[in-house]
Amino acid sequence: MSGSKEEAAKAYWKDNLRLMLWLLVVWFVVSFGCGVLFVHELNAIQFFGFPLGFWFAQQGSIYVFVAMIFFYVWKMNQYDRKHDVHEE
Repeated sequence: MSGSKEEAAKAYWKDNLRLMLWLLVVWFVVSFGCGVLFVHELNAIQFFGFPLGFWFAQQGSIYVFVAMIFFYVWKMNQYDRKHDVHEE
């Protein structure tokens, strides 16, 4: 592998790792934070007739996780084009 290709691969991997780290932080905050740590504060708010903390623990974290998958695909397609590794 030439120097420029190796540098491009490292930059691509760095972008990918940074994105995964941010998504893991969001996932932790939504699933553990909203469903466990802040449940009492969130339960003071009603959402579709249910306490918000309960809703996040049962439904919200799943919806956020699915949305994060679509966001990851969209962002990685941008990174593929940025680092010229896309499949078109």
